[in-house]
Amino acid sequence: MSDPKLTAVGHDEVGAGGVTGTHDEEAGARQNSLWSDAWRQLRRNVLFWIGAVLGLLFVGMALLPAVFARGVDPRSCNLSNSNAKPSAEHWFGFDQQGCDYLANVVYGARNSLIIGLLAVIVILVLGVLVGAISGFYGGVTDSILSRIADIFYALPLILGALVVLRSGILGRGVVAVAIALALFGWMTAMRLVRSQVIAIKSSDYVAAARAMGASDARILVRHILPNAVAPVLVYATITIGILIAAEATLTFLGVGLQPPAISWGLQIDTGQSLLRTAPHAVLFPSLILTLTVMAFVLMGDALRDALDPKQRS
Repeated sequence: MSDPKLTAVGHDEVGAGGVTGTHDEEAGARQNSLWSDAWRQLRRNVLFWIGAVLGLLFVGMALLPAVFARGVDPRSCNLSNSNAKPSAEHWFGFDQQGCDYLANVVYGARNSLIIGLLAVIVILVLGVLVGAISGFYGGVTDSILSRIADIFYALPLILGALVVLRSGILGRGVVAVAIALALFGWMTAMRLVRSQVIAIKSSDYVAAARAMGASDARILVRHILPNAVAPVLVYATITIGILIAAEATLTFLGVGLQPPAISWGLQIDTGQSLLRTAPHAVLFPSLILTLTVMAFVLMGDALRDALDPKQRS
């Protein structure tokens, strides 16, 4: 005969595991439904495809610059070609040093995109971590972290990064510019995550997971954060474009990347003095910069609409 106590214990363990598994499956089903519905919306959005195609084009430029530059070395210069205008052979003309300008603009994509992507990664790490802790624990923890965010909010993104870079603490390289921008750009992501966590932590499936003895870390990682990341991803997509423009602004102001680095901000800064004699020196990097920012903004707007149930027909 089997022991009734062992049988009862076995049923309790199976029941508890079944309940926990059921709640995990329900949370996963909700997430799958959310993203599958969003994808169906995105596929019908023309603006999303415009942004995606442009975004892939510029990412390709950053990854394979030699292909887009037609094998031309951006540092191979001839002063006899200084400020020469665009032609059939050299589509973007030449810069002041007689370097092929198409090659320079193409190679400038790498630093600009790396800064934007790296800064967004740091922003997401800081924003999600601080926002999750603040919203989940509340009370004094929430008050302290929210006040710290308010302090950083007091300084605008460009001004804060300018002060940090001018101090020389981080240097002037790609990583330094990305960190300087991220230090003054994480607060919105933090507030988005915080508000989502506060709204979700009172849900029935979170209460059930807590009743089953799930730890705080498990509840946050398995039940709350997967349902709170959608608005943060929308913000991050749009912010990549904003940060690329911010890097160009800092470089234009003389506190971002420095020669011999190649970036769109440096090209615009150098070309401003040649606006009358060689307008292409400003036109082409400015146009590519604008299209890059527009690409990420279009994708972010489309993603926001796709993840918003109110926008669905």
